[in-house]
Amino acid sequence: MNPTESLQAERLDAASLLEQSAQCVTDYFKRLNDKYPSAPPRLLEAIHYSLMAGGKRLRPALLLESARACGNLPDRSPPMTAIVAAAAMELIHTFSLVHDDLPAMDDDDLRRGQPTNHKIYGEAMAILAGDAMTTMAFEIIASEADPKLAPALVHELAHASGPAGMIGGQVIDMDEKHPPRNLAELQHLHRMKTGALLTASCRMGAIAGGGSAAQLQALDTFGRHLGLAFQIVDDILDQTATAQELGKATRKDAQKGKVTYPMLLGLDESRRQAKDHLSHAMKAVEPFEARGRSLAALAQFVVERHK
Repeated sequence: MNPTESLQAERLDAASLLEQSAQCVTDYFKRLNDKYPSAPPRLLEAIHYSLMAGGKRLRPALLLESARACGNLPDRSPPMTAIVAAAAMELIHTFSLVHDDLPAMDDDDLRRGQPTNHKIYGEAMAILAGDAMTTMAFEIIASEADPKLAPALVHELAHASGPAGMIGGQVIDMDEKHPPRNLAELQHLHRMKTGALLTASCRMGAIAGGGSAAQLQALDTFGRHLGLAFQIVDDILDQTATAQELGKATRKDAQKGKVTYPMLLGLDESRRQAKDHLSHAMKAVEPFEARGRSLAALAQFVVERHK
């Protein structure tokens, strides 16, 4: 197989993995409303609207593949604890998108190719839908994950989502008086805002799959480099792709004067850095040998995606 054929095969693997994980969590979400028979129907409708809007479902894919890499499972069926953790991760990620799109934050009208939640349901309901998704994420782990693993999974998700993770990163990103001034500060921002949940997806997968301390550390390293690569590529696409291709508004960061990787480093150097982080991520999963190939394919997809 020549290099081009090999690359096409890896892309196909990544597309297939993402589709499988998406179907796994989507099937779970289809049953989620049944758990809340007394909840206001309009609230459940708003939650369902954003949860089922599509997207790559990258975080669930990373979590499920990390569990498989650590669990040495005889088939591709992930343990129920991993499925629940993947659904919880996607609930947190979706809540963050709903809130990020609000006028008080990024003020976006388009998400995943359709009107943002607040454009359909109003700002108050969008806030409450996001709040509800947050509580639901921890409830399903507490009630459906392996009781021996639930505390560790809750800790990982809470830490990655909270003030030292995604929410803290969003606060830094919104601070117009103290924007990142150099590469180190920009990386610090994105390790929190974007990278924390990606890294936690890998770590939670390792926990759900019964991984060793060494495997957990390897997937932590993998996730950290993947998180930075993801954000660099996101910044590149924001500058080079169209709103139709991405399913959301583009070039808004530049319009607001926010520092991005292309703004700081230029497109060529940004692409080089993304590939450098990809190389580090690939190296981190080498000890998993064949069981790490799915994670490597997902990492390659992240760097080479066009939307």
